[in-house]
Amino acid sequence: MVKKMERTRVAGIIFIDGKIALMHRKDVLKRPEMPEYYTIPGGGLEEGETEEEGTKREIKEEFGIEVRIVKKLYEMKSTKFNQKELYYLCEYVSGKFGTGQGPEFSNDPKYKDSGKYIPELVEKENIKNINLLPLEIKKKIITDIENGNIRM
Repeated sequence: MVKKMERTRVAGIIFIDGKIALMHRKDVLKRPEMPEYYTIPGGGLEEGETEEEGTKREIKEEFGIEVRIVKKLYEMKSTKFNQKELYYLCEYVSGKFGTGQGPEFSNDPKYKDSGKYIPELVEKENIKNINLLPLEIKKKIITDIENGNIRM
């Protein structure tokens, strides 16, 4: 049996006007146990891309905005998805939030069971009350905000 290569997922933690930019996922058919949740914007690294380039590309595709990478905040291994996940703190540079044109917004049949992708800016005090995945990263973000390690 050939072992499938590990995927690298990159994601950007972005604060705009004191709120965190998240992707709200609704009506997710492929996850009947969890049809609604929030996630940090990001996706798979493409061949030849650096982690920073991939993070910027994913944010542009999903939110329609340009960002500057500030620093890597978190790294985790997802055994469920056989991937390494890297989370970068990003600074908003330009563009209109919510104008992403990535494949998840097309009528590509590949995404038909993925539900709706809704870009949202979530108030800092509401982060605790939403289903933000992965939970491990949600906890780290909340702790880092409370301890002043991340400024909104």
